[in-house]
Amino acid sequence: MKFSQLLFALEAIAPLLASDLAADPEVAGVAAIDAASLSCLSYIEGAKFAAQVGTTHASALILPADAKLQQLATDHGIAWVATPDPRLLFAAAIGQFYQPFRPAASIHPTAVIDPSVQLGDRVAIGAHVVIQPGVTIGSDVCIHPNVVIYPGVVVGDRTLLHANCVIHERSQIGTDCVIHSGAAIGSEGFGFVPTREGWFKMEQSGYTVLETGVEVGCNATIDRPAVGETRIHRHTKLDNLVHIAHGCDVGEGCAMAAQGGLAGGVRLGNRVFLGGQVGISNQVRVGDGTQAAAQTGITSDLAAGSVVMGTPAVPFRQFWKTAALLSRLPEMYQTLKQLKRRSDQNS
Repeated sequence: MKFSQLLFALEAIAPLLASDLAADPEVAGVAAIDAASLSCLSYIEGAKFAAQVGTTHASALILPADAKLQQLATDHGIAWVATPDPRLLFAAAIGQFYQPFRPAASIHPTAVIDPSVQLGDRVAIGAHVVIQPGVTIGSDVCIHPNVVIYPGVVVGDRTLLHANCVIHERSQIGTDCVIHSGAAIGSEGFGFVPTREGWFKMEQSGYTVLETGVEVGCNATIDRPAVGETRIHRHTKLDNLVHIAHGCDVGEGCAMAAQGGLAGGVRLGNRVFLGGQVGISNQVRVGDGTQAAAQTGITSDLAAGSVVMGTPAVPFRQFWKTAALLSRLPEMYQTLKQLKRRSDQNS
């Protein structure tokens, strides 16, 4: 399509501040700026990428509101559009050229579906899917091969269940959710009571609830509690290999990167971001808007807006000040030894 046609399709996603259509090139795909070829659209987010504007083969660019970058693109004959958030507009542009595979509505003959199951309209169910009694499946749901859905589950409209995920008993999955391959939703929480004879198993009778627009990555696990519920609020995104323990409550619009883990009863506020391998101890409360860098260990409550890193977690700036001091410890140790030697000689 022409660059101008693409902009028309994207203008509802983000404001277009200015543009230079140049020769209004054909745009046939998208690519990273250093890998783009002719007829590709790419983007940059700031002035530190300015050199790549002069070397890219892209026919069109999405730029920030930076007059120097815009002039540089014009000087190189590259069509461009400026927007406050280039990455957002680029993400929308990808959708103009690629849509994930989604099978047509049908039920594969090898699927095993209990007669009590309620199916909505236009449901796609793949090979060897097992859906047990009392399940409700909404309209336009897509269930890929080998998915197992335990009794009493509810799956909302337009939700996508990828191959080999498992939805355990009585879990509730909202509309427009995505559960990726290998994920286990509503599995038993880790509940054992110590006795003299060993561990006494505490049955996990609670529920797991995923609200609208939740996405769960490959091989992630979200456990149900002994009583009550584990809840993931709307539009939260969990990466691959994330673990959410029994009784956790994860707020709206949160994001957890790969291999992060929440122990039982953790409460995350809204819009919390946790980097890869972040761990949070039992019953900790984390306030709205908190950010934790990769491999942070959070062992106590954090106020809203905290930015932390390290184990145990400390404020971001304090961590780097401490790190700078650590690099000087050998020198400081030698200085301390010299001072002690002089003190001993003078005494």
